[in-house]
Parts: sequence; C-alpha cells; structure tokens
Amino acid sequence: MQRWRGLEHLPSGWGRCVLTIGVFDGVHRGHRELISRAVELAAKRDLPSVVMTFDPHPSEVVRPGSHPAQLTTLKRRADLVEELGVDVFCVLPFTPELSRMPADVFVHELLVEQLHVAAVVVGENFTFGRGAAGDVALLRTLGSRFGFTAEGESLVSEDHLVYSSTYIRACIDAGDVVAAEHALGRPHRLEGIVVRGDGRGRDLGFPTANLSTPKFAAVPADGVYACRFIQGGAVRDAAVSVGTNPTFSGRERRVEAFVLDVSEDFYGQRVALDFVARLRGQLKFDSSDALVEQMHLDVEEARRLLA
Repeated sequence: MQRWRGLEHLPSGWGRCVLTIGVFDGVHRGHRELISRAVELAAKRDLPSVVMTFDPHPSEVVRPGSHPAQLTTLKRRADLVEELGVDVFCVLPFTPELSRMPADVFVHELLVEQLHVAAVVVGENFTFGRGAAGDVALLRTLGSRFGFTAEGESLVSEDHLVYSSTYIRACIDAGDVVAAEHALGRPHRLEGIVVRGDGRGRDLGFPTANLSTPKFAAVPADGVYACRFIQGGAVRDAAVSVGTNPTFSGRERRVEAFVLDVSEDFYGQRVALDFVARLRGQLKFDSSDALVEQMHLDVEEARRLLA
C-alpha cells in the first residue's frame, strides 16, 4: 500500500480511482464496511482504491481545543487500512484554508482535477466543505456534473445502536473496554514509550512499565485492567493500572503495566496495550500492605481472564 501525505506529489501518469473519505479514527466495524465497499468497487472497475483521511482532526482546526480523544495513531490507522486491501492511504493536512473551502470547490479541485475519481464511497452522514455544507446528495449532484458516481453507505449497527467513533470513545471513557472491543472488532489499543516512573511499584514487588502516551490518546477510565502487552513481535499478559495512585496521594494520571512473569526493563521502548477487561475501579487503600494484597488479587484475576 502506498502512503501519501497531501496530493502535491501524485505519481506521474495517475489515472482514475475509487475513493472513500473520512477521519476513520479507530477503523471500527462501520469504517471497515465502508472501506471494503470501496475496495470491492475498485476491483470491479480495475482501478486503485484510495482512502483519504485528515490530520490533524478537523475539529481541532475548526474549533481549537475540541480535539476528540484519539482511538488510533495515524500509523496504526494506516496499518489497519492496509489489512483491508487498500492501494493508497492518503493523509490530507487539514488546514484553516481547507476548512474554508466551499464544498463544490473541494470536489472539483481535489477529487476531480487531482485524484480523477471515478467513484466516491462515503457514510450516509458524511459532510464536507465550508460549514459542513456538503452532503451525500450534493456529492451525487456534483458526480453527475463531473463524471463520477457517489454512494452513501448505511452505518453499521446492532440492536438500534450505531457503531461510531463517538460511541466507542464514550465506552472507553467509561472503562467499558468490552463494549469498545465489540464495536471496534478488536481490543482498544493504547501505544506509547516506556518512561521512568518513581520506582514505587518495584519497591512493592510489582515493577511496572510506565507508558508515556500521545497527547490526545483515548485512555480508559481510571481502574485496573487485564491487557495484552505488545513489544516488537512479543505478546505478553499484563495487569495495568490507570489513574493517579491515590493511596500515595498521586496527582499525575499514569498508565502502568505490570507484565506477568517477566523481569525485563522496557525503558525507552515503544510498546502497546490491548485492553481486554476491566477488573475494578481505582481505589484508595489505608496502607501499602492492603494495596499489595489487592494487587496480588488483581494479578491472579488478570491471569485467569487472559488464560
């Protein structure tokens, strides 16, 4: 899969393509249906399939300070899209100028003049252009004018519940990682670099890998979780604490992973956590002994769930 940033360096001789557009944060079950439809249509027409996404998130540009919690890093998003058989993953820098571009100009200048789209596949609630004035109906009208087809696909749902990035963020924010996994089609993943902590976990007999996560990462609600700890090609079981460590009057919110049956120091390494289940909420204990006793219980419960 080719990975582009912007459209300034389109390959010479670029022909027509089938395009799907969206932020696609999470590449959840609904996104995968949409992208798979674009790949299917491209194969039928013997054309390359292109996924166009945006960076930074449009909300942050239109309303600074409103960036939603991020379900996937941009690289993770690209890796997940590649698994679906897409030919090109295109990241369009979302600038104030782009946000002010009228919908018809966006289509003509970017989709028609540069990408030469033969077909565009979007979600039925897709909007675009200045003030989000463009919708699927306008996209179809412009398609008739410029010679491409446009499809607005229904959103994937079960039991009257629509799978969306907003819904998944709410699940994660509540600590319901099981519901998030169901909507995503895989466990929610948190990535980061292991940094030095205060060493308290090691003193208590539970040395932890402390993750420094990206600025807007969707971190689950405070509590203790059973997770898969991924480093390189190795996948290990872990009990993970998210929170401020109130027993020791902590204030800084941290993500600390106790990797089961491993004594390795992961400092400086990039790792990932796949959240499988929430064991309990954050608690304040009267003593370190009481905390250690609970930590032993947490580890055994994590081991049981991950077995």
